[in-house]
Amino acid sequence: MSNEQRITPRAEDFSAWYNDVIMRAELADYSPVRGCMVIRPRGFRIWELMQGALDAKFKETGHENAYFPLFIPESFLAREAEHVEGFAPQTAVVTRGGGKELEERLVVRPTSETIIYAMLAKWVQSYRDLPVLLNQWANIVRWEMRTRLFLRTTEFLWQEGHTAHATQEEAEQETLLILGLYRQFMEEWMALPVITGVKTESEKFAGAVRTYACEGLMQDNKALQAGTSHFLGQNFAKAFNAQYQTASGGLEYVWSTSWGVSTRLVGGLVMTHGDDVGLVCPPKLAPEQVVIVPIWKSGDEKDAVLRVARQVTAELQAAELRTTLDGRDSVKPGAKYYEWESRGVPVRLEIGPRDAEKQQAVLARRTGGKAPVPLAGITDVTSRALIEIQAGLLEAARVYREQNSVRGVTKDQLIELMDGPGGFAYGGFCGDVACEEAIKQRTKATIRALPDPEFQSDPAPTTCVWCGDKSVTEAVWARAY
Repeated sequence: MSNEQRITPRAEDFSAWYNDVIMRAELADYSPVRGCMVIRPRGFRIWELMQGALDAKFKETGHENAYFPLFIPESFLAREAEHVEGFAPQTAVVTRGGGKELEERLVVRPTSETIIYAMLAKWVQSYRDLPVLLNQWANIVRWEMRTRLFLRTTEFLWQEGHTAHATQEEAEQETLLILGLYRQFMEEWMALPVITGVKTESEKFAGAVRTYACEGLMQDNKALQAGTSHFLGQNFAKAFNAQYQTASGGLEYVWSTSWGVSTRLVGGLVMTHGDDVGLVCPPKLAPEQVVIVPIWKSGDEKDAVLRVARQVTAELQAAELRTTLDGRDSVKPGAKYYEWESRGVPVRLEIGPRDAEKQQAVLARRTGGKAPVPLAGITDVTSRALIEIQAGLLEAARVYREQNSVRGVTKDQLIELMDGPGGFAYGGFCGDVACEEAIKQRTKATIRALPDPEFQSDPAPTTCVWCGDKSVTEAVWARAY
């Protein structure tokens, strides 16, 4: 899409709007390979900033990075029956290599539990070898039938953590630790408020005992599963004979976890904050936090204005603010404003001849608002603006989520909501898979989570939203990506 083409309004076609924003902001493009995408430098920079923040959190909590092969022997998947059943429809399989038929077919990594447990069975001999706290940054291949940039592609980037522990309690604590870490990252860095909770049996990860998730609400009122953390019990340990000698001399299978987030977070960022002008990027994840646009008419004005603009750029960069000076001669200031706004840059500083004389700049926020600010102390002023924008985006997204959440829904309300505007629907659930499936068939909504206590309704629902029997828990329904 050329920069001259308009961005489809969200209200007109949210899906087209989403693609337009990604193209205009130059985050990604379609690949010649079916279902795959090319992540462009600006999109990859957002992912790098996400990586940096998450990687630091993983290392602070004792995890180490490693790397495991892209190819997995097909027999490995078959060792954990539920796991192979869950992933079989999505696997890509290599049958030939070096011009010859392979003795054993190789699966292109859809996730790495199996190959990692094959290695842990070699590495872990004693309780002294535990815990093992690993993470890898890798690419994943899942043969998707319907793909969308960032949200669901045949190949995508992610991190996957894998840990092994001596006790069930330690593994469960690890699962919840990571769930909280993900939530903190999503809220503090992405300005994406999420609800956390456990998945139902039908929605959990194939091979897990329990799956916990972070669920966000996008502007089209669909849910996005932003991250998951799985308590695997001893399922994979038993499949790969990953045992250790206990302190008392006995043999025990390790207890394990796995967890991950992917480049779909970039799509979540777009859908949470973007507007009809284009991308709105939270300052912490913005490739450019500040753009400086000098304005002049004559050559004399140009020299004076550029001199000031370069000084301001150097000052902000010295303070480690990601700052770009747009001194292009061939583009008018208005066109520059629109270009940088569509790319989501949080702060724009305009400096014209009068501003240079007055030693000031005009600070414009991507989220709205424009005012002159003195150049003396410009770093502090700009930094405060970035902090306020970050906080404002989180609050706006939280308000939106709550305005589009309905608690204590009845059966008719649930149907009406999912047939209409969508959103998060909180209601009682009897726990019966038949009710869960009936709701899914009628409304296309799934249980996104059985919410953690802080997200639960007060008073708690007493009857199942669908069948009217006694409720055993509260559930949150939504249509989802």
